[in-house]
Amino acid sequence: MEMNLENLSKQELLKLIKDTEKELQKKDKLIEKQDFEAQNHLAVISHQNHLIKQLRRMLFGAKSEQFKTDLPALKEIPFEEYATVEEKSDETPVLETITIERKKNSTHKGRAAIPTHIPVYEQVIEPTEDTTGMVKIGEERTEMLEYVPEKFFKFVIVRPKYAVAEKNQDISLNPTSKNVVIAEIPSRPIPKCLAGNALLTAILVNKYVDHLPLYRQQQIFKRSGIEIQPTTIDSWVEQLGKLLKVLYDKMVVEIKSQTYLQADETTTKVLDSDKKGKTHLGYYWTYYAPLKNIAVFDYQKGRSIDAPREILEDYEGALQTDGYNVYKYYYDNNKVIHLACWAHARRKFEQAKLSNKVLAEYVLTEIQKLYAIEREIKELSADEKKEIRLKKSLPIINALGQWMHEKRATVLPKSPIGMAIEYTTNLWTSLQNYLNDGNMHIDNNLIENTIRPIAIGRKNYLFAGSHNGAERSAMFYSFFATCKLNSINPYKWLEYVLDNIADYKCNKLHELLPNNINPEMINNIMKNYNM
Repeated sequence: MEMNLENLSKQELLKLIKDTEKELQKKDKLIEKQDFEAQNHLAVISHQNHLIKQLRRMLFGAKSEQFKTDLPALKEIPFEEYATVEEKSDETPVLETITIERKKNSTHKGRAAIPTHIPVYEQVIEPTEDTTGMVKIGEERTEMLEYVPEKFFKFVIVRPKYAVAEKNQDISLNPTSKNVVIAEIPSRPIPKCLAGNALLTAILVNKYVDHLPLYRQQQIFKRSGIEIQPTTIDSWVEQLGKLLKVLYDKMVVEIKSQTYLQADETTTKVLDSDKKGKTHLGYYWTYYAPLKNIAVFDYQKGRSIDAPREILEDYEGALQTDGYNVYKYYYDNNKVIHLACWAHARRKFEQAKLSNKVLAEYVLTEIQKLYAIEREIKELSADEKKEIRLKKSLPIINALGQWMHEKRATVLPKSPIGMAIEYTTNLWTSLQNYLNDGNMHIDNNLIENTIRPIAIGRKNYLFAGSHNGAERSAMFYSFFATCKLNSINPYKWLEYVLDNIADYKCNKLHELLPNNINPEMINNIMKNYNM
């Protein structure tokens, strides 16, 4: 029904205008609310699409984070040009046939030589024909590398007893401690243990270096006709853990005294008596000292602020970590210089590439330039590294920081690219601190390499049997990771330690640590079992 405005009074017209304005305001608010909800829905849809792309990549795509670009190394590229390149990449490609000629490499090195230090066994095969009256004119030799599965043997220590014979007395009938002489039995890590040091060493190396669970080792022993109860093997590992705990404590003291540490953490499942039918998610906190080549694993039940307290409380020096907030409690002071990890920052943009390829690849290209510089200066001294970093790397970082400051306001904060920029800018000062010291690293990839054996172990033996077992595992991982960092044979090192630790002076135990021990001392030891 149309309203005749001409018949309305002035008051009615004013009232109509006010009512109309109210209705319009309500509609504007409704439109604004719907628009806000639509934006949120779009953001959710965008995030879900990003997750779907990530899941598809995890299932079907390449696992490598390697980023390849055809752009020349260390060449500045304006963002506008990069965007133009990206737009052109959407065009339909034109296919063309390319013929490549290359020279075939004919200098084949041949098969690898068989090591000279291993035993040699020969088998002579005579012709089937009658060789009577023939003269041998030579021979053909075919060499191959062979293998015999684990060889068990009984090792018997024989200690002859001697005594001073007295006149008119058969000493064998009446021996006394005063006149009997016998050699001391060598110290053993586990008194009255059935296993020798070589077998105990093999069990630990097989589990913590080669990731072979104890029950599988038991099955291997059984195939060789040796049956050892699982509880017995568990008991040996437990007793060795108690014996070597004093050596592990020395490692903890040594790593806490370092001036440059990298820290990270990884999960492990642990059986818990308080959680029947379920496993507890514990954490191995890992600390690596690049200047000393020593790594320490510390098992903790959780990931709270108290977890790294044993190592990082009162720590002074440089600490390199990812962006996990717990570390901030230990470096947010005037005693610690915090170094962030460019690899972690890079990973954020690598993941964001699925949702915003143009912006993410721009950052990845700039970070790639920083790593190209690191490869150039790898063999230089610390002072030379610092000088080149300040000359070449600092301008790249400053330009990238300015770019991120500008783009931060143009992207959705909760989008993958927005969160990548937020993560990086929050750590910006820490990301630059590696420039000030040539001994520092651009990332903490070295500690991630140290953690990798734990990830392999998780797949093989799934979980630790108890919290105490997880603590022992952390100790053994520390020993063997440090062996690897110092190119020490873990088997020879542990066997040497088990042979000597019982009689070693307490104030010199640190000499047995893999990063301190003399490699020649353990490599030159040869045991002769007279077999």
